[in-house]
Amino acid sequence: MRRLQIGVIGSCSDLNYSKAAEDCAKRLGSLIAKSDSTLVFGSEKDISSLPTIAAQAAKTEGGETLAITYEKGLELFNNEAATIVVATGLVRGGGRELSLMLSCDVVIALAGGSGTLNEICVAYQANIPVIVLTGFGGWSDKLAGTYLDDRKCYKFIGAKTPQQALKLAVQALQKTQ
Repeated sequence: MRRLQIGVIGSCSDLNYSKAAEDCAKRLGSLIAKSDSTLVFGSEKDISSLPTIAAQAAKTEGGETLAITYEKGLELFNNEAATIVVATGLVRGGGRELSLMLSCDVVIALAGGSGTLNEICVAYQANIPVIVLTGFGGWSDKLAGTYLDDRKCYKFIGAKTPQQALKLAVQALQKTQ
């Protein structure tokens, strides 16, 4: 049977996320690994991010991590975070996000800027559930408890802890099946 593929999306380090957000990402990655799911993330080639931190933690726990990256080549900013790398040949900020989101059964967002919003829009239109971790700013805080548009496909469910986010992610996925 195929492992559940849980996407982790969120802020890059240029958005100056907090130590608390880093700790949350580490805990989330560890929990995903322990759930025997695959952590799917958009890996960068030149900068760290909360998804990369989550993937590092998952890999440390012996979990499987799938890095979706842009352009060509399998080199990443932190190669230790990925067990599998897919180079899309697409540009960052336009294209890679489609492959990333469509490779997920469910997504958990942590903070996030414009790239995260782009990914959330793709997931929303593809009816892939997105759980938003709150308390760290960015799009995950802005979207908690709201709909993305008047279609009201689904409301973004806010979670306060990584444990709650993972539980809600599995529940949301069960509702869509």
